[in-house]
Amino acid sequence: MTVYTTTDSPLGELTLVGEETPDEAFVLTSVTVRGQRGEVTVQPRWRYDPTPFVEAERQLKAYFAGELRDFDLPLAPRGTAFRERVWAALDTIPYGSTVTYRELSARAGSPGAVRAIGGAVGANPLMIIRPCHRVIGSDGSLTGYAGGLDRKRALLTLEGVL
Repeated sequence: MTVYTTTDSPLGELTLVGEETPDEAFVLTSVTVRGQRGEVTVQPRWRYDPTPFVEAERQLKAYFAGELRDFDLPLAPRGTAFRERVWAALDTIPYGSTVTYRELSARAGSPGAVRAIGGAVGANPLMIIRPCHRVIGSDGSLTGYAGGLDRKRALLTLEGVL
């Protein structure tokens, strides 16, 4: 069963989506902000239920308060094997640092596939949790963020990069 909730954040209203698994576990599948490219659209068959998201909301609030650097949540984003490899590589970028798309392509095992890496980063369904905001252009510019460059700048400022 797919469940969702919304929560306020300094970036705007976030929509959190997750799945209840047959063994009664819960996994987070998506975090998007209103107005972002690829924003999740709540489906009629989904159930609104904030209860399973208590820990995710607690960790997001702690992150925005500057009290949390690493998220510890059960995640289950859906994507191709390539995208999932790129998303896993995002997890290797430490808080308060950045990498270029080229560096990320090497980390993901696809050196030289910079455009494809950019597409996978842009399709990251777990905004903030999987730190796609830490990926920058080779010249140091803030490029390509589905939530918009103002939000990317805000996240990097929060982390002390800018």
